[in-house]
Amino acid sequence: MLEVTNGVFVGSGTDVNWVVVREGRDLTLVDSGWAGDFRRLRSSIENVGGRFEDIRGVLLTHAHADHTGGLQRLWDEFRVPVFMHGRELANASGEMVESARPIDVLKLAWKPRVLGWGLRMIRAGGLRRQFVRHGQAYPDGRPLDLPGGPVPVPCSGHTSGHTAYLFPRIGVIATGDALVTGHPLFSQVGPQLLPAPFSLANQAALCGLDAFDGIDAGIVVPGHGLPYYGGLASAVARARELGG
Repeated sequence: MLEVTNGVFVGSGTDVNWVVVREGRDLTLVDSGWAGDFRRLRSSIENVGGRFEDIRGVLLTHAHADHTGGLQRLWDEFRVPVFMHGRELANASGEMVESARPIDVLKLAWKPRVLGWGLRMIRAGGLRRQFVRHGQAYPDGRPLDLPGGPVPVPCSGHTSGHTAYLFPRIGVIATGDALVTGHPLFSQVGPQLLPAPFSLANQAALCGLDAFDGIDAGIVVPGHGLPYYGGLASAVARARELGG
């Protein structure tokens, strides 16, 4: 676990991140990695002195399998609730699919990094859909009653209900896949968008960055790649320069 600032930690699964925010013994978890990352998820919680029973809620940025993998088990075994945008509930439950299909990934198979990533994804459970039917829509327009006082920042584009989570008292924003700093399939490092076929639409993902305008956060923790310490405004500007 990497402590990015006091009480905020980043855990790493199979080419994907999750975030843990600690207040006393109480924890907020943002995303949960692949299904096959559950042991790593448990270790990361234990590394900050916690247990799964200490998680007061999971904030889901979006319902792709590399972010939802541990959620059903956390509910079944520990009754940990999960919150997301109301428009993301259909993706989470399997009623709607807004993610890259296997055929979309196969079209990239000629690229040198794809085979290794694909094998890691399969080992992590990437061929199994991870449904989340116990999800709840977070209330709009106010901070959530969870450790760190997270404020949802809806940023539709990567998926219809994609949401980032701002922790204003700490100066950290977890951006999920709306703004990343790297991906194993691509050589570019630094703030950027995930290109097609990984986003619902490139132009929509670019427009989704507008949700970050005017938000003050010194540290950006993405769903993929390393934390960015140059501030959210700088990260957004660099991502817009690169486009989708």
